[in-house]
This record gives sequence, C-alpha cells and structure tokens, in this order.
Amino acid sequence: MTLDEKIGQMVQIAVVRLQGDCRDGGGELGEACMKTVLHDHAVGSVLSGGGMGPPRNTPRDWARMVNAVQKYAVEHSRLHVPVLYGADAVHGHNNVLGATVFPHQIGLAASWDPSLVHDTARATARAVAATGIDWNFAPVADLARDRRWGRYYETYGEDPLLAGALAAAGVRGTEGAGGVKDVASTVKHFGGYSEPANGHDRVPADVSPRYLQDTLLAPYRTAVEAGAKTVMVNSGAVNGVPVTASRHLLTQVLRRQWGFTGVTVSDWQDVRALWTRYKVAADYPHAVALAVNAGVDMAMEPYEAGDFTGALRTAVRQGLVSRERVDEAAGRVLRLKFGLGLFERPYVDAERADADVVGAARDLARRAAADSQVLLRNERHTLPVRAAAKKIVVAGSFADDIDDQAGGWTVGWQRVPGGVRLPGTTVLAGIEQAAPAGTRVVHAPDPADAVAEARDADVTVVVVGERAAAEGEADSPRPELSADQQSLVGALKATGRPVVVVVLAGRPLVLGDAAGTDGLLMSWLPGTEGGHAVADVLFGRTDPSGRLPVSWPRRTGNEPLYHQQLPGTNSGAESAHDVAYDFGAGLSYTTYRFDAVTLAAASVPAGDDVRIGVRVANTGGRDGDLVVPVYASRPVSEVLAPPRRLVAFTKVRLRAGEEKTVRLTVPARALAVTPGDVDGAGPPRVERGTYTFTAGSRTAELEVT
Repeated sequence: MTLDEKIGQMVQIAVVRLQGDCRDGGGELGEACMKTVLHDHAVGSVLSGGGMGPPRNTPRDWARMVNAVQKYAVEHSRLHVPVLYGADAVHGHNNVLGATVFPHQIGLAASWDPSLVHDTARATARAVAATGIDWNFAPVADLARDRRWGRYYETYGEDPLLAGALAAAGVRGTEGAGGVKDVASTVKHFGGYSEPANGHDRVPADVSPRYLQDTLLAPYRTAVEAGAKTVMVNSGAVNGVPVTASRHLLTQVLRRQWGFTGVTVSDWQDVRALWTRYKVAADYPHAVALAVNAGVDMAMEPYEAGDFTGALRTAVRQGLVSRERVDEAAGRVLRLKFGLGLFERPYVDAERADADVVGAARDLARRAAADSQVLLRNERHTLPVRAAAKKIVVAGSFADDIDDQAGGWTVGWQRVPGGVRLPGTTVLAGIEQAAPAGTRVVHAPDPADAVAEARDADVTVVVVGERAAAEGEADSPRPELSADQQSLVGALKATGRPVVVVVLAGRPLVLGDAAGTDGLLMSWLPGTEGGHAVADVLFGRTDPSGRLPVSWPRRTGNEPLYHQQLPGTNSGAESAHDVAYDFGAGLSYTTYRFDAVTLAAASVPAGDDVRIGVRVANTGGRDGDLVVPVYASRPVSEVLAPPRRLVAFTKVRLRAGEEKTVRLTVPARALAVTPGDVDGAGPPRVERGTYTFTAGSRTAELEVT
C-alpha cells in the first residue's frame, strides 16, 4: 500500500459526507461525494451517527445504503479494500425505525444478569449485521458515579465489578452473534469518562491515580479481556491530559499491561479538538501526531476526511509520526477487516433485512424490560394489583409517551424525531391490555381529572419521569422530579386511595413530595416493550427481581454518590453514604432467606481465587429470581477501603419453598488494591490478612496468607 492508502485506513467519516450535497444534509448517496471520500482520500471507515441514515428509514434501505458504500469502496480503490461501517446500536439497532428497542444499559444492569445482557447484545448484533453494518459502538464500560452526568443511563451502574461483568457479557454477545456477517464490539469510553469535575458531559476529570487504576479502569479491563476487537477513546481529559493524547492510557495501560491488540478509535472530532479546544497542539498536524503517537489508530473525523489525511501526511513528512507507526495503525485496521470477513463478504442481502430486523427479538425485549424493573416500595401489599380491582386510574404525562420511554439514542441522536411514530407499547397500553376482565382502566392525563378519578379508584398508577435526551443535553444539575409531577403525586396521595408511582428515567430522581406512595417501581428507560413489562410486574405475571445497580439519594446535592464511599472523620449531616435506597435494593412478591456463607478453605495464598458457597431459600409462596451479591470487607487495610466491596454475584431461580447452595468464585483481582502513599504509583496487589465475606446477613472469615 502507498502511504496515502495507509493513512486513509486511519480515518472514519460520517455518511452524510457521502450524501446529497456532500455536507451534512443527508439524502441519497452521491457519486461525486463518494469519489472524494472513498477514492480520493481512500477513507477506511464510515459511520452513521445518531439520526444519520438513508432518506427512507427502513432496514432494507439501510442495507442498500451500506451495500452501495461498500460497493463503491471495493470497486474504486486500487486494492479493492472494503470499509468498516460503524453505528451506535446501544440499546438494540436503535437508529433503524421498526427495530426492537431494548432497555438502556442502566436498566439491563438492574437485572444483575450477564446472560440477559449477552442475549440482548447478540440480538442487537444480528439486527445490525442484517443491515450491513459490521461495527457497533457498544458496550459502554463507564461507571455511573454522578447523576448529573447526561450519559449516566448509558452505563451498567456504579460498581466496577458489576459493570465490568455486564460489559464483558455485552462484548461476548456481540462478538459471537453469528448473524449474516460478523460484528465488532467497542468498549467505550476508555477511560475515566464518567466523572467530569462538575457533572457536565466532556468536562475534564481530576482523580487520584489509585482511584483511576483500582476503580474507574476496572470495568474497561474486564470488557477488553472478554475479547473486544475495538476500544473507543474518552473524549475528556483526565488529570490534565486529554485522553486522546495519553500515551500512558492508550499504550502503556491498554496495550502493554492489558494486552489489547485491536483497533483504538477516537470519539467525535476529538483528534481535532487537541488543537481547537484543548489547545495542547499548535496546529492540526501536531494534534494528529499527539493522538497517533499516543496510540489512536483511527480518527473519527466525521466531516473533513481530507483535513486529517493531509495533516497526518504532513506529520509524517516532518518526522512527527514515523512510517512504522502508520504501518502499525493501518495494519490493525486491515486485520480487523480481514477478521470480520469483509474481504470475502462485504455485502448483505438487503431484501432480507426487513424480515430480519422489524419486530425481531420482541419477546427478549419484553423479558429484559421486566427483569430490569426494581420494586422499591410496596406498602400494604398494594402490588400486585388485585384481580378483584374494579377501577384503575392511569395518570401522568409519561403514561402514554413511547418516545420518552425509549430514551435518548432512539431513531435520532437526542430522541425520536418529531413526526416519527415509534412502534411499541406504552405503560398505558400495557395496563389496558393486561387488566383483568371486568376491571375498568381510566386514562386521566389532566391532573385535575386524575385526582377526581382517583377518589374512588382501587389503585392509581401515576407514571412520571424525565424527557429523553443524549450526552450534554441530558446533563441535569438538579436530577429530581419536576415540580408539576411532584404536585400531581402529592394530590393523588391526599385522596387517601392507593397510589403507585412508576418512574421512567435514566437515573434515580429525588422524588420530593412524590415520595412515600404505596408503591414505587423504577422502570428506567425500558424500550419499546416496556409497557408490557411494567404491566407484567404490576399485575403479578412477573415477580420483580431487579435490584438497584446504583445508589438512590434522599436529596439533591450529594454528588457524586456511590456505595463504595471511603471512610473518613466526617460527621456532618448527609456527608456519609446517605441514601433513600441503597445499591442492591429491591423487593419481590415472595420472600427469601440467606442461611449460610461457607468457604472452600479457611485460608488462601495472596493472589489465589476464593471459592464461596451461599445457602439461600425461597420462603414465600411463589417462584422467583434472587440476586445473590457477595461483599468483602477488611477490619484493617493499608490504604482506605470502603466498608464493603462487591466481589462476586449471581442470580438464581428458586421455586416456592426451595433451598439451594449457590457456588461463586471471587477472582483475586477483585480483592486487590494499589498500595503505597498518595501517589498510588505501584501495581495493585492483594493485601495479606483477614477478609470478611458477607451475603445477606451471613458472614464468613478468610485469612489471606
């Protein structure tokens, strides 16, 4: 390959530059546009950002568009090299109208079920592949630590072990999907993206080296080790260095310590931002040199491919980037294309796409949404709704709102675009379809009507939430239920009749006057089958088994908030881990008992895994799924340690009255910490001494020698 051909492999451009007037207005693919991008600049990858698709949004038209891009690239490049085609299919093939929309990651995290995450990732990859796309920008391995952050709902929760296990399941589901073509997963946004200093998206983060290494980077590592073919780089800066320019993170940690051999891609315009926004480079060639030398293999330069290729060519000629480094980066991109079989199978059968995508995996989406429901209050056994109920009132502006139920990144980037009707089932429709014969369901969207109807209702279900948005637009300096929604719930409570609040949101919301109802069901952003899933739980067809993957605060203002808060000498009100509902909280329609925690050995050498048995029982009258978390703590530690640390978990099905011992393995790495002083410079290791393992209220002690 020539130098220019290699450089072309290192840039990714948005499909809008191939459409219409070759700018960003969309439309049909244009011959002149494709010549400029795919022939003149030999671009190696194309992406559809949120909302960027064919003029007619059907799976078949997506497949035809991607096929046409591939055909031009193959037939008009000297060596007939296909492109990688990427998209953000972050909760199903969410850009494509008619595709099934799964719950966002925060909801899937509430299931505490890696097998469920695997299956949803697999179904998503199959839908993605059916439209010709071979690169999915998922899963997100960032941690949910600050509710103000607009991408909180895109994470698998606040705990590094839980998030890592679920992200790894997402990788395995994507990489092994086995559809009409292979699809590469992307672990993003490496690393430390989710703790911006003031809670706003892409604001620089300042964190300690120990916290970065032991906590923030942990879930990315687990996901990378699951076999991810690509990693997307954090748009932000960490400790004064934009991650796109961090050789420490992108080369020393990711490649040398973790052994990653795949492709690293920047996020949206981030190489350019080293020059234009961060001001760490004097011009674009120096910005490109910083990123490429740090370890970026491909620049997501969505609008100006020629700028990047020209800048990298200049950087090579000036000796800022070696030809060997270009060979390395381009070689990784080409190996990925060969590994995905693109040279042998660049196209898909577009005529099959509608059948393979529209409505596919709807049963799985319903199960995923149901398993993500977290029941947090159930006073007076209000739920499940009794079969004898004669009147159910459904209130709240979110009850019949499929768009906000699906959340951001749905058809469009921010939300479902105006004028587009998203197929799916709202909570109202789910309740109407599931209500027993003889039960009257009254929809009361007007607050005054809702209160009047509630006065003689057996139960009122009021659906509240937050508006769909993505990234910075979804930032929320005060993540709480709006005043009008609090007022409505307060007025409904004042009727004295049973009230159940269903929350459709991407983060826990401080409820204010809406707190203290008979029932509280956190439904997250459950996707297009969410209405059926909520109704399944409300009417008892599904036992609620979801557990919080994050901490739910009492009041606004205590951010960041997470269960691993370190101990200190603080004593002010709310200065500790003060929550309304703790990490792992959740109720069921049956009851469980933890009987014993046993260890395979009383002591193990430092660095060995720990094998644990937990005896559990279903003491209630119906079958259910129990989340079994195991926590570790230390009476004395060389460095600060949280009061408890999640080190293993599983989910087990128990029939009514059944007892079972579940076996878990605590990997040695789950117990490791970075020793030393405030510099936190050494490698993590397992301290010797006593460890207490807890499941439920039962404990067992282990000596690490």
